[in-house]
Amino acid sequence: MKKILLIGGGGHCKSVIDVIELEGKFEIAGIVDREEMVGKSVVGYKVIATDSELSRLREEFEYALVTVGQIKSVNVRKRLFNKLKDLEYKMPVIVSPKAHVSKHSEIGEGSVVMHYSLVNAGAKIGANCILNTKSLIEHDVIVGNNCHISTGAVVNGACTIGNEVFIGSNSVIANNVHVADGSVLGAGSVVYRNIEKAGIYVGNPAERVR
Repeated sequence: MKKILLIGGGGHCKSVIDVIELEGKFEIAGIVDREEMVGKSVVGYKVIATDSELSRLREEFEYALVTVGQIKSVNVRKRLFNKLKDLEYKMPVIVSPKAHVSKHSEIGEGSVVMHYSLVNAGAKIGANCILNTKSLIEHDVIVGNNCHISTGAVVNGACTIGNEVFIGSNSVIANNVHVADGSVLGAGSVVYRNIEKAGIYVGNPAERVR
């Protein structure tokens, strides 16, 4: 079985480990995290190195995945993804067997589809994205790179979600809506019209608060 490194050992990593174990395509070789975490374990898998050692580890391992979460900022996930890319790691798409991903959809490298997520026909998901538990991506939706679609969020048909967007838990995006790059939608937000300017949006209907 192919071995894979996980980059980031927090709560999101634990959830991704569960998906990887269930999918059964990769053996987890170890976790890369902060220096103070080296030698400790995350649900039974040892933290073996820091990200400063990724170049050395590339000599031994071909596959890696960013397992840092994305709530307050995309910056850490994006930096790590780009570093892995520069070092020519292969970053697979990880899909839970409990999810449904249409064979007529596309998902970019390094993205993770968590338990009970649905990705319908014609959808295109970018690289380094998180489609979290019970999220729904409807037909013909386009999701950019470095996005996090949170637990229970619904993105309805033919929406366009820009790059580096965070959509909070249980949010709903109405059909044919465009969401600008870098936007953040708070939990439970309902979006009926296009979001043209990056910012933080909350409420029903969602309004820009910052």
